[in-house]
Amino acid sequence: MPKTHVTRRKIINAPIETVYEAVVNMEKWEVWSPWLMMEPEAKVTTAADKKSYSWTGRRVGEGHMALTDSTAHQSTRYDLTFLKPFKSHAKVGMDLKPVDGNTEVTWSMDSALPFFMFFMKNMMETFIGMDYERGLNLLKDYAEDGKVHSKLNFIGRQDHTGTDYIGLSRHCTADDMPDLMGQDFKRLSEWAKDNGFDGQRMFSVYHKFNILKGKCHYTAALAITAKPDYIPEGFTLGRQDAAQIYTLEHIGPYHHLGNAWSTLHNMVRSKEIKPIKNYHPFETYINSPEDTPPNDLVTHINFAVK
Repeated sequence: MPKTHVTRRKIINAPIETVYEAVVNMEKWEVWSPWLMMEPEAKVTTAADKKSYSWTGRRVGEGHMALTDSTAHQSTRYDLTFLKPFKSHAKVGMDLKPVDGNTEVTWSMDSALPFFMFFMKNMMETFIGMDYERGLNLLKDYAEDGKVHSKLNFIGRQDHTGTDYIGLSRHCTADDMPDLMGQDFKRLSEWAKDNGFDGQRMFSVYHKFNILKGKCHYTAALAITAKPDYIPEGFTLGRQDAAQIYTLEHIGPYHHLGNAWSTLHNMVRSKEIKPIKNYHPFETYINSPEDTPPNDLVTHINFAVK
C-alpha cells in the first residue's frame, strides 16, 4: 500500500505547559480541531479519562483517535482510525520544543492508502497538510488566547442578483496571493475614491485554484452600478450573472478563511450542495480591515448551486 507522510510546524506564543495540555487532553480537541468545526452537529464522544474520542458525521465521516503515549511537556502519540468514508489507520504525533519562551509544535502523521487509491497519494498529503496548517492556526489561538478566532455561520441558500464589476486579475502562487491581493484591493480602493465608487461592495472571484501546484487565478473586484468613463491600464470589467448561491459566513481573521473553504468543499463531497461548475466561487467582504479588528472581520464564501 502507498505510504503517506505529512509534517507541519508552528511557533505558538504560549508556554509549553499550556500547549501540552491542549494536545494531551482529547476534550480540548473539540475546541480547536480543524475538522470538528466544519460540522457542529457531528456527534462527538470523549472518553471519561479524556484520552480518546470518537466522531461521526456527514462531512467529517466516522472515526476514533486515542492517546497511546505521552512525555510531559515534550510529546504525544496517537492511534487514528477512520471508518468512513473509507477504512484506514494512521500514527499521529505532536512534538513540542521550547523556543525563546514560546513553543514550537511539530504535527506529523504516517499512514498508508488502500492499494486502489495509489493515485491519490500526493493529493491526500496536500489536503491533510492543509488541514494541519488550519489546525495549528486554531491551536495557536486557543493556547494564546483561550479560544479560537474562527467562527462559521451557515447562512444557506439565497438569491444573488448578479453584479457588474471592475477588477484586477492575477495568476500567482498561493503563498504570494495574500500580499498581492492586499495590493490589488488597495489600488481598487484608491480608484473607487477618485471615481465616485467609494463604498461599493468588494469581493474576490476565484477562477482557478490548483491545490497540488499551489497556483491560483483570481480577480479582486469592486461592484459598480455604471460603466466607468475610463478603465485604467491593467484593470478589467466583468459581470457575475444572477444565480442561487450557498453562503457560508466566516467571522475572524483572513488567515482562518481556509476553515470556511474546506467546509464548503466537504459539503460538496458529501453531496449536501451541488455547485454550478462554470460559475466561479467568490468571497464577499462585509466589513473593511482598515477599520475593523481582525477577529471581527466578516467574510461570506459563496458557491453558486443548482
